[in-house]
Amino acid sequence: MKDITVTFPGGKRVDAHYNGRTVQTDQSVRNGGRGAAPEPFDLFFVSIATCVGIYVLEFCNTRHLDTGGLGVRLRAERNEEKKLYSPIRIELTLPAGFPAKYRTAILRTANLCTVKKHIMNPPEFDVVLADTAEA
Repeated sequence: MKDITVTFPGGKRVDAHYNGRTVQTDQSVRNGGRGAAPEPFDLFFVSIATCVGIYVLEFCNTRHLDTGGLGVRLRAERNEEKKLYSPIRIELTLPAGFPAKYRTAILRTANLCTVKKHIMNPPEFDVVLADTAEA
């Protein structure tokens, strides 16, 4: 079970507490914050990119492949008409000498990212007031 608690330490900061760690967020200066931490929506993109990253890293480590030069880059363009980001493009940079026989397989592996799977198959959301959560 995931259990995240959110606190409001001041200004436009919103912090999430999970498993003894704190993830800090802030709004940009343009949006009234101090810009001291990523904006919450930025963490959405960071989550996707790092999820893909761990999948491709494990792919290489399992096969004892060199990871020097391995990279993931996420690029997203905002569709102003829809007010959403689309397309979201994830580019893998493979190390020099990466075996050709694994090129298709590492792309398949990158697409296994759990964050991406949740976007493609969205969960139900239930937002309730805490005093009615147990009812």
